[in-house]
Amino acid sequence: MLKTRFQNYPKGKAFSTILGDLLGRGIFNVDGDLWKFQRKMASLELGSVSVRSYAFDIVTSEINSRLLPLLSSFAHDQLVLDLQDVFRRFSIDSICRFSFGLDPGCLEPSLPISEFTLAFDLASKLSAERAITSFPLVWKIKRLLNLGSENQLKEAIKSVHELAEGVIRHKRNSSHESHEDLLSRFMSTTNDDEFLRDIVISFLLAGRDTVASALTSFFWILSKNPRVVESIRQESNRVIGSDSQKLPSFNQLREMHYLQAAVHESMRLFPPVQFDSKFCNEDDVLPDGTYVARGTRVTYHPYAMGRMERIWGSDVLEFKPERWLQNGFCKQEDPFKYPVFQAGPRVCLGKEMAIVEMKMVGLSLIRQFDFEKAGSDPALKFMPGLTATVRGGLPVIVRSRNTTSLIN
Repeated sequence: MLKTRFQNYPKGKAFSTILGDLLGRGIFNVDGDLWKFQRKMASLELGSVSVRSYAFDIVTSEINSRLLPLLSSFAHDQLVLDLQDVFRRFSIDSICRFSFGLDPGCLEPSLPISEFTLAFDLASKLSAERAITSFPLVWKIKRLLNLGSENQLKEAIKSVHELAEGVIRHKRNSSHESHEDLLSRFMSTTNDDEFLRDIVISFLLAGRDTVASALTSFFWILSKNPRVVESIRQESNRVIGSDSQKLPSFNQLREMHYLQAAVHESMRLFPPVQFDSKFCNEDDVLPDGTYVARGTRVTYHPYAMGRMERIWGSDVLEFKPERWLQNGFCKQEDPFKYPVFQAGPRVCLGKEMAIVEMKMVGLSLIRQFDFEKAGSDPALKFMPGLTATVRGGLPVIVRSRNTTSLIN
């Protein structure tokens, strides 16, 4: 699906119909020339040193100016904080600053309610429910008659589109502002504002929900593995010193192989996108001999693959960053064994930046705070959505490290 027969397994018209109202002609919802154009443009930009440096500076700034002060205030008052909500706010601030040059301020100390993010969350949830329904004809009839969830979806998408269009208008009228962001670079190649709107929404989906999801699972699994937390702290002390308030440089972050291994191991067990589907273009036979008829929806499941003994061994359910280490270095796994970022021609272009963001956030919080899980849910439970969202969030009590020693 992802490699040798990639051309035979496009997203397909059925998938495009399900998500078309929300994602339009954005990169996640198209095939062929439209996909190639966006892929080429994004690849040129995201691969450049200047863009990666720009992204790193934004993440560092957001951590220093908002994330750490916010957590310090909650630590001081011993209040329960929903870490998932914080990560979602952090991610949308970062992706909006990086992609559009705009700052929504979702991580301000008052934790403001954003009408846009509420609409975006609802649109994502209802679009995903379309994908898992047993009888697609039902939602299509409801859409035709503008009833129930389809009416809700229509209103939510209208709000999302209005904001995205506002971002584009603002950017066109702001000649005095910086044009380092991705939207400005795309705008230099097309005057089709509806197309640009779809690109904006795709960037938001990719940059906010996946990183926030991965960070939420990461901190949940760390809460059960204090040994790993201590190893990350020891590694960071070796690389950047014992001053817990000091953030690493980009090069120092690259030296922290155990941290990188812990991030990859967390996503093995809890991938932000738990499954992905394609549609078979022409009759095919899979390597195991399974016949696939034209038009069949074929799904691969990174969440399930990460729990298969024949892929990862008998200790598959253990959280073991060490499985990623070889002679002290974090090794690269075969992406077809570990398709958390897809693989082949559609492999995620933002993979490296997402991992850097996760490592920066994870390390800055681990070095300065301890987190005690509030509540007694023994396992993560996920809501329907395009990415893995934890039902009920991740409530924690935050403590500065001068009060306790380990995550409890």
